[in-house]
Amino acid sequence: MVFLLTCPAFTEGAAIPAVYTCEGRDVSPPLAWTEPPPGTKSFVLISDDPDAPGKTWVHWVVYDLPAAERGLPEAYPPDDERPDGTRQGMTDFGRTGYGGPCPPSGTHRYYFKLYALDAPLDLPAGVAKPQVEAAMRGHVLAQAALMGTYRRARR
Repeated sequence: MVFLLTCPAFTEGAAIPAVYTCEGRDVSPPLAWTEPPPGTKSFVLISDDPDAPGKTWVHWVVYDLPAAERGLPEAYPPDDERPDGTRQGMTDFGRTGYGGPCPPSGTHRYYFKLYALDAPLDLPAGVAKPQVEAAMRGHVLAQAALMGTYRRARR
């Protein structure tokens, strides 16, 4: 069984539409994924930019997504915690919720990585990517990824 993450707004390796960036509405893109492996109890989604100067820049951290989910809608709310138990972590923008591409120069790659886990993480809302990754260790059943690129318009 193949576990796939897709976006109707852009394909693997293609440019992310400006609406999902700091030059647009800065809302999250819609995401969808296929059936996860048996035993999946929750999902984690991490979006980051490895091309950022100095370090990998974290754009979005979502965890304890229910196992029944098969996607996230466009403009997913930035709430720390959702009624279904989904929590969002701290980004490098200093807030929870999605922060879109906004590269200082050049074309950057933005990875959306989805992990199917055999347990929920039960971390409090607002933790950072390293804490989420540490809690995931030993619980990842499958991983899917989608990469898009973005280059800011000339200023």
